[in-house]
This record gives sequence, C-alpha cells and structure tokens, in this order.
Amino acid sequence: MSKSKPCADLAIGLIMTRDVTVSRSLRNRLAMILTGGAAVLAIVLFFVVRGYAAQIAQQGQDNILSASAASILDSAVLRDGQVELDFPYAALSMLSTDADDRVFYAIYEDGALLSGYAGLDIPNPFRSLTYDGATVRVATASRTLIGANVPRRVSVSVAQTQDALSGTLNRISTNVAVFGAGFFALATALSFWATSTTIGQLRRLTTSVTRRGPQDLSPFTKPVPTEMAPLVGSLNNLMSRLDQSLKQSEDFIAEAAHRVRTPLATVRSYAEATFQRVENPENRDALRSMMRAIDESSRAAGQLLDHAMVTFRAENLERSDVDLNDLLRDLVQRMTPIADMRDVDLILDATAPAHLHGDPILLQNALRNLLDNALKYAPADSRIMVRVQTIPSLSVDVSDEGRGFRLGEIDMLADRFVRGSDSGGQIGSGLGLTIAKDVAAAHGGRLILTNTPRGGACATLQF
Repeated sequence: MSKSKPCADLAIGLIMTRDVTVSRSLRNRLAMILTGGAAVLAIVLFFVVRGYAAQIAQQGQDNILSASAASILDSAVLRDGQVELDFPYAALSMLSTDADDRVFYAIYEDGALLSGYAGLDIPNPFRSLTYDGATVRVATASRTLIGANVPRRVSVSVAQTQDALSGTLNRISTNVAVFGAGFFALATALSFWATSTTIGQLRRLTTSVTRRGPQDLSPFTKPVPTEMAPLVGSLNNLMSRLDQSLKQSEDFIAEAAHRVRTPLATVRSYAEATFQRVENPENRDALRSMMRAIDESSRAAGQLLDHAMVTFRAENLERSDVDLNDLLRDLVQRMTPIADMRDVDLILDATAPAHLHGDPILLQNALRNLLDNALKYAPADSRIMVRVQTIPSLSVDVSDEGRGFRLGEIDMLADRFVRGSDSGGQIGSGLGLTIAKDVAAAHGGRLILTNTPRGGACATLQF
C-alpha cells in the first residue's frame, strides 16, 4: 500500500431527515399585508386629495361667479318705475380662463327675462346643470328695488362651462396618482425591508441551532426580541430536559456496565477453573460456550461503558497536545501479545511527527477499538498495518488482510449496534466503529471505511 495515498474518501455519518409541514412563508405573508395596506392607503389618499382639490377648485369658481352676478346686480336701478341696468362688462371679463370657457348670463325682473339667455333662472345660489350641450356652473343673486310704485324683484344668473376646472382637476389627479404610486413603491420597499429585518431574527436563531453540534444542549443566552422570548424560553427548557434525560441514561449505562463487568469476570474465572478440571467432552464444550458468552457479555459491557464515556466527554473535551505516534506505540506494544497469539503481525508505520490538540483518553479509546476490530477479523499469518500520515491532512489508517467490508453494508457499519453480516461468529457488540466515529466527530474529523486493493478492510481516522 502506498504511504502517500489515504485508504479512503468515503465518510461514514448518520444523516437524519425530518418531515416538516410547511405553510405559507411568514415573511411573504407579512409583506403582503403591509403592501396591501399601502395599496389601500394610496387609493384612499388619491380619492381624498382629489375630492378636496375638486372642492377647493369648485369653491373658487363659485366665488368668481357670485362676484360676477353681484357686480351685474349692483348696476340695476329703478327709474320712473322701470328697471335699468348699465351692464358692467368687467363682470364677464373676470370669468376669462385659459380654456376660454363659455359664459352665459340672464337678468330677470319679477320672473320675466330682461336680458341674456333663457332657462338660467334657478332658485339656488349655486347649481351645476347641462346647458347648450355643456355642463355649466350657475350662480344666482337677487335683490329687491324699492321705488315710488310697487317694489321690483331683480335676479341675475351667471353660468360658466367647466373646461378649465376639469383640466385643473386632471392635472391634480395626475400628480396625486404619481405621488400615490411613489408612496406605494416606497411603502412596498419598506415593507420588504421591515419583514426581512424581522424574519432575520428568526433566521439567526435557526442558524444558531443549526450550527450546534449534536451534543450541545446548552441554553441560548443571546438577546432576542420580546416576541421571541417565549419561543426561546421553551426551547431552552426542552434542551434542559433533554440534557438531563441523556445524562441520566449515560449514568445508568455506565453504572450498569460497571456492575455487570465485575460479576462476569468472577464467573469467567470460575468457569475457566472448572474447565481445567473437567474431562468429559460434553461438559468441556458446554464450558467453552459459557466462557464465550461471558466474554461476549463482558466485551459488550466494556464497550457500553466506553460509549457512555465518549458521549459524556465529547461535549467537554479535556484537550492537550497529544503525540499520536507515542499513543500508537503504547497501544501496539500492549496489543502485540494478543496479535502474537493469533499469528498476526502488528506493524506501526509512524515516522513523521503527528501532534493533535485533543482529548488523549478519547483518542486512545477510538484507536484501541480500531485495532481490536482489525485483530478480530485478520486471518492467521497476516499482518495489520497502522500508518500515520500528515499529508494532505493528519490521519491514522488501520488496515488488515481479511475479507474486508461488504460494499452494501459499508455505509451503516458505524451505526450503533450494527454488525456486518459476515462477522463469522466473532464476539462483538457493534459499538467499536461507533465509538471511533464519535471520537473523530468530537475532534472535527471523520471516520472513513474502505477496502484495500487486495481486499482487506481499512479504517481511517481523518482529522
């Protein structure tokens, strides 16, 4: 196997997916509400301003018409019982407009037309009507002239078309519409900005939750808006209960493993002593099965304890500068007698300096489980290579010359209590690779499982 080539590039990880029922976007919903409100407000503003402008413009025209009618009426006098008017043409010139609106007038004496256009005598001071095919505004003023004979009632009506007024209102409406559209566009932009800023608080909370590791159940302490305080409080309460439940489970597993291992060791020693004294083949076979079951139970209890310890320490690593070469030399030296009993050569290739800032106890636990797995499945008269590499990244490869991993199972072998279908009756609990994977993840690394070109298995801790 080449020293510069890593064993694998296939990560073993646990991927969890959760189905979430999603309704409409809260951000879009808020934006639609604010934008809809801005649209309604713009429409209301348009009609209110246009109506007010029309009222002011109409009032101005009415004042001019009233002044014109009063000017004509002031020129009326009673002479020898007859009504005479010196028609002031200034009364009509004051009604001139840019649109050259047409002007009509009518002078009545006791209801009889004296001069002007018929049909303009109205009782109301101001009125709009259709006259000569055009909409006109009519103003009427009247007075009573007292003479020697009977009094005479004189009334003057002045009418003017509304082309100039309509043009003015159209310009005002156009300006108001442009102003309303600008107001709507600004309100829409502000609504999207406001909703994005508001939803940004939720996104930051989501990012904070997403970036947390699987073992990080500490409460959120960063300030949050008042409206989000109940949600964050409930989330902190949930994590606190979950953390307490996990710790109780870990403590129970550790205590149970401790309590199981001691009596198992005692039973194992009694069974071995009995085995030495028994000569009946059937009894010896039964004792062998008993010792094998005891060994399997003891191993499972030990790995449960190791897993509980890894789970507990992974959240609060006691880091120090670890020399992986020294750590592996010590492990290889301690496990060489076991390898010799199985006619397996345990070879360490660690020449380059390999230092890691990590938890030495967890690292030793992970590497010991990898070596133990390799020893279980390595055939006799074979070798196990333990190689430390620093290029392109720091990694430890443990490879054997056994059957290797089955490709259909390789993605799940690091799951808890999962064993390969070709374990061949080997004692195991399915926790060794899980422990190695959790230790690697706690140090920001990963466990990679592959097969060597010659068919053996290779497990890599890559940091």
